[in-house]
Amino acid sequence: MRAGVALGSNLGERLANLRNARKDISALSGVLPPVRSSAIYETDPVGCENGAAKFFNAVIEFGYSGEPDALLRELAGIEKMLGRPAAHARNVSRTIDLDLLYFGELVIETGELQLPHPRIVEREFVLRPLADIRPDLILPEQTESISALLFRLSPVGGVVRLDLQW
Repeated sequence: MRAGVALGSNLGERLANLRNARKDISALSGVLPPVRSSAIYETDPVGCENGAAKFFNAVIEFGYSGEPDALLRELAGIEKMLGRPAAHARNVSRTIDLDLLYFGELVIETGELQLPHPRIVEREFVLRPLADIRPDLILPEQTESISALLFRLSPVGGVVRLDLQW
C-alpha cells in the first residue's frame, strides 16, 4: 500500500527536524521504495497559539507492507524520539508533527485513526506539497484530484515554496 505522511516543524532546527523524520520513516522495517518527497514550504501557523513561529512543511509518500495502525504507532514513536512529548497539546508549536494522510484506498474511522486525514482537503500547507508528488491522486471519498482540490481552495497566503535541499 502507498502511504502519505505530512511533516511539519516550527520549533528548533526545522529543516533538521524534517530531515531526521524522513530518515527515520524511511528506515522503518515496513517501508518500501520508492520514497517520494515534496519540496519544503514555509507556512504561517494555522490555529496555533499567538506568536507561534512559521512552520516548515513537506509531504512524503512510500510503500508500506504493514497495517495503518502499526504505521501510526511508528510515527508517534518517531515524534517522541525527535522531541515531541506523547501528551503534546493539539495545535501548539512543536518540533515535529507527523500526520498519516492516506493509506492506499482505505477509509478508516476509529478513535485513534481517521483515513484519509479529515482536514487534508482544507489545508493548503498539506495540499500544496502533496501536489508536488501526487497531483493526480484522488483520495478515497473524493471525486477530484489533489491538484483540482488545491486549485479550488481559497488561498490563505503564507505558503511559500523554499529552495532547500533535504
